[in-house]
Amino acid sequence: MEKTRIAVAGAGYIGLEHIRVIRESPNCALSAVVDPSDAAGLVAAKASVPHYRSLDELFEKDRPSGVVLATPNALHVEHARLCMEAGVPMLLEKPVAPTVEEAEQLVADVERHGAQVLIGHHRAHSPIMARAKQIIDEGRLGPLVAVLGSAMFFKPDHYFDDAPWRRQPGAGPILLNMIHEIHNLRMLCGDIVAVQAFSSNATRGLQVEDTVAISLRFANGALGTFLLSDTAASARSWEQTSQENKAYPSYADEDCYAIAGTFGSLSIPTMRLKTYGRAEDRSWWKPFDVNVADLARDDPLKHQMEHFGQVVRGEAKPIVTAHDGLQNLRITEAIVKAAKTGSVVETAPAN
Repeated sequence: MEKTRIAVAGAGYIGLEHIRVIRESPNCALSAVVDPSDAAGLVAAKASVPHYRSLDELFEKDRPSGVVLATPNALHVEHARLCMEAGVPMLLEKPVAPTVEEAEQLVADVERHGAQVLIGHHRAHSPIMARAKQIIDEGRLGPLVAVLGSAMFFKPDHYFDDAPWRRQPGAGPILLNMIHEIHNLRMLCGDIVAVQAFSSNATRGLQVEDTVAISLRFANGALGTFLLSDTAASARSWEQTSQENKAYPSYADEDCYAIAGTFGSLSIPTMRLKTYGRAEDRSWWKPFDVNVADLARDDPLKHQMEHFGQVVRGEAKPIVTAHDGLQNLRITEAIVKAAKTGSVVETAPAN
């Protein structure tokens, strides 16, 4: 089979990761690098592919089978529309747009064009997430009732010194980090319909929050709590527990999610499973059946690219749609609003 030709727009950190997995793919081939910088030209030369400085130039001189949009967030909507006008499927990095209003307009454009758009929530392609979802969907936990989540880690001072905008409104861990967690929780537990939150900047004293406590209400009636902090000396984050990104040290004894139903609970990503075998055995005086679910770890970016290739070839529908990207952004913005106002913020889409 001839390989599916994929161009990558944006040669920053995540763009380089997409380039890596495409070049390692058995089914996809890198066709071009699109970025206005001279440094991107060196990346393209190393990969022996053309370098274009804009999507307009790419579409004028070449027509890839698909495009990965790993460009700055502020350009996502503009670049997505260029791909739609060219009739080229895209993998659009999250967030889908800078604001919910722009995301709603983009989703309307996607529907109008009938465009094939996969949103780059790469954890949706994690084998860990797939296994956890399988266990939940099989009903082994019973109806879900409670969810505990955390993303607690420590960002060093140079993280802010290297990019001073991270100290300003519009940054902060809610907008920069929480959107990853939102999609994970929606994938495992269903839609989130309301949020409350407290936030604090007491540790760093910056204009953005450094720690947030979030309450969640799910459409199925389950309730959840989530602790988010980029100043906590803790390993209870996806990066430090999943072992998927080798840039981070990992701790096999830590979890970042615990999901409980009426028959059992699952800790993720250790995949420790505690269940009651029979309805009449359910009691805190009765012992659980204790197991660790089998699991094969692998790079979710690799799986995401193979799925995108299937989408481009018409073999599959995107498992993370533009609607998903919009809803993840809507919930993230609702958390920001809830933390500012102290109110419950509904997150269900308006009819």
